[in-house]
Amino acid sequence: MEFSSEANQRIARISAHLYPPNLQENSCLRQAKCRAKGGAAGFKVAILGAAGGIGQPLAMLMKINPLVSVLHLYDVVNTPGVTADISHMDTGAVVRGFLGQPQLENALTGVDLVIIPAGVPRKPGMTRDDLFNINAGIVRTLCEGIAKCCPNATVNLISNPVNSTVPIAAEVFKKAGTYDPKKLLGVTMLDVVRANTFVAEVLGLDPRDVDVPVVGGHAGVTILPLLSQVKPPCSFTQEETEYLTNRIQNGGTEVVEAKAGAGSATLSMAYAAVKFADACLRGLRGDAGVVECAFVASQVTELPFFASKVRLGRQGAEEIFQLGPLNEYERIGLEKAKKELAGSIQKGISFSKK
Repeated sequence: MEFSSEANQRIARISAHLYPPNLQENSCLRQAKCRAKGGAAGFKVAILGAAGGIGQPLAMLMKINPLVSVLHLYDVVNTPGVTADISHMDTGAVVRGFLGQPQLENALTGVDLVIIPAGVPRKPGMTRDDLFNINAGIVRTLCEGIAKCCPNATVNLISNPVNSTVPIAAEVFKKAGTYDPKKLLGVTMLDVVRANTFVAEVLGLDPRDVDVPVVGGHAGVTILPLLSQVKPPCSFTQEETEYLTNRIQNGGTEVVEAKAGAGSATLSMAYAAVKFADACLRGLRGDAGVVECAFVASQVTELPFFASKVRLGRQGAEEIFQLGPLNEYERIGLEKAKKELAGSIQKGISFSKK
C-alpha cells in the first residue's frame, strides 16, 4: 500500500514520538516506555501475588476500576506475561510488572493500597491450618517490604489463613515501628458475598439488594453470619438458619470439592477482593458512609482481632461498629467462633516471635 508524502511524514512523527532512537532497537523497552505514560487521576495500587489464581482475575478487575491510576503487579513467577496481557486493556490505569524478590521494593514504593493474595491455594482435604507454614512466611516477607517502602499504605490481606496472617502482619509492622491498626485489613468480603448470595436464593431476591453482616473470622466456625440483622428485614426458620450458616461457613470447601483438585475459590475471591478494595479506595477519596466487614484490630470482643462492620475513610478503618443485638443461635455461635479464633490469632503472633 502506498502512502502520500504527508501521510509518511505523519507516521514518521508518531514513530519518533513513541519510539525514540535509543529505544527503537528494543521492543521490550518500547513497551515499557508506552506503559509508563498517561494514566487517569486516581490511586496507586500494588497486587502482591498477581500471577496466581486469585491474582490474575483480581489484577484484571482492578485494571477496570476508575479509581486506579497506576497498577503494580508483583509475583515471583510469570509477572511479565500477566502484565503484558492486562496492559493491553483500554482502561485508564497504567500497568507495571515486577518479578521476584529483588524487585519487591520497586513494586511497593509510593503505593496507596497494597492487596496481598500471595500464597499457595487450598487443595482437597487441606484445612486452612495446612496452609499456615508456607503462607505465614510469604506474608512476613511481603510485609517487611511494605514497612520499608510504603509504611502509610492501606493493606488488604487476603492470604489464608487470614485469622493468623493478619496478626503476623501486625507483628511485622510493630517491629518496624510502622504499625497503624486502622490500615491493616483482613479481607473477609467473600464471606459477605456468599452470605448475600445464599440468603437471596432463599428469599427469592436479587443478591445486590441483600446485606448480611458476617462477623468473627474467615474460617469455618469463626465465620458468623448475623441472619437476624439481614437487610431487608426478614425472618428465617431454624432449619433455614442452620442451612444458611453451614453453607456460608463451608463455602470455600464447596468450591474446592467442586473443582476436584483443579483449584479453590479464586474467581469469587477476586470479585470479593475488588469489591472491598473499591470500598477502601472510595474511603481514601473521602467518600462518606463507606461501611464493609473486615478482620481488624478490635475491641468489640476480648480478642485482639475480630471481623465486624467498619467505616472506611482516609485513614483506613476509622470506626469499628459493635455487633448489635444477637439472637440465641448467634450468641452460641459467637462463643464457638471466639474460642477457635483465639487459637488462630495466637498461632500467628507466636510465628512472628520465632
